[in-house]
Amino acid sequence: MSLIQTETVQAAPPVGTASAMKVILAQPRGFCAGVERAIEIVERALVKFGPPIYVRHEIVHNRHVVEDLRSRGAVFVDEVSEVPDGAITVFSAHGVARKVQQAAANRALPVIDATCPLVAKVHSEGRRYAGQGREIILIGHAGHAEVEGTIGQIDGRVYLVQTVEDVAALAVENPDRLAYITQTTLSVDDTRGIIAALQARFPSIIGPDVRDICYATQNRQEAVHHLAEQVELILVVGSRNSSNSNRLREIGAELGRPSYLIDDADHLDPSWFEGIRTVGVTAGASAPEVLVRGVLEGLKRFGPIEIEMLAGTPEDVRFKLPNEVIDA
Repeated sequence: MSLIQTETVQAAPPVGTASAMKVILAQPRGFCAGVERAIEIVERALVKFGPPIYVRHEIVHNRHVVEDLRSRGAVFVDEVSEVPDGAITVFSAHGVARKVQQAAANRALPVIDATCPLVAKVHSEGRRYAGQGREIILIGHAGHAEVEGTIGQIDGRVYLVQTVEDVAALAVENPDRLAYITQTTLSVDDTRGIIAALQARFPSIIGPDVRDICYATQNRQEAVHHLAEQVELILVVGSRNSSNSNRLREIGAELGRPSYLIDDADHLDPSWFEGIRTVGVTAGASAPEVLVRGVLEGLKRFGPIEIEMLAGTPEDVRFKLPNEVIDA
């Protein structure tokens, strides 16, 4: 894997430091197209309609993004019932259950749907399989907003599995009429073993092509694999409630590299870097680049750093904005 864009950032070296610490930035990292779209929807709604704009759940799973939008007039609520009559309402990138959509419709709330198009595609697949009379097996994390929304979009029985062991314990009504779908923030690597277990136990099961797995999740995880080949320690910028950020940290650890999930530069621990000469930095799909730059500045507290960029998979995906904000 070739490296590009090398630069040395000078800082006063601590006593006894002979050379700069090499910091390698993963590529791609940070915002994906679905996150960019969701944030832009809220920003445009604030401009077009004025604050407050009500958002059901966090628009994306990043504390800094949520706090920034809150400071500009976004109000985050847990349920539609907390939204005042007539107020502009945004559904988060993770998607919502049909009962949430119906609750908003019953009150004639003006809704702007910021559901990631890739999540909406999973909803559509699940409904299509259910329409064929199949029970649905959803591979995902219990309690995650996307999982709850997906289950609530599908008529009929949906079984949630998180591990190969869950597959072994499944008790379905008709093993010959099954289909599986996956949470978008899982990668091909995350799901391969579970899908294989499903196919071994239920040979008639059908599911989407692996190409339907979220491109951003796969690309960011592959970048961590490349980072681990070249660094001694990995930093993942992202919030603790971000599923994909947590997975990036787990992958680094699985590859034998000490790996830490941090919200921002304030969470850097000097003890992590004792004797470390090469550090990899990446960011979850909901973490803004400004936080990565802040971490690089924070690393300079420990001495001079030399920054290199991994060559990675380019991303040029853009999702269309909803009509409600397209002229804002």
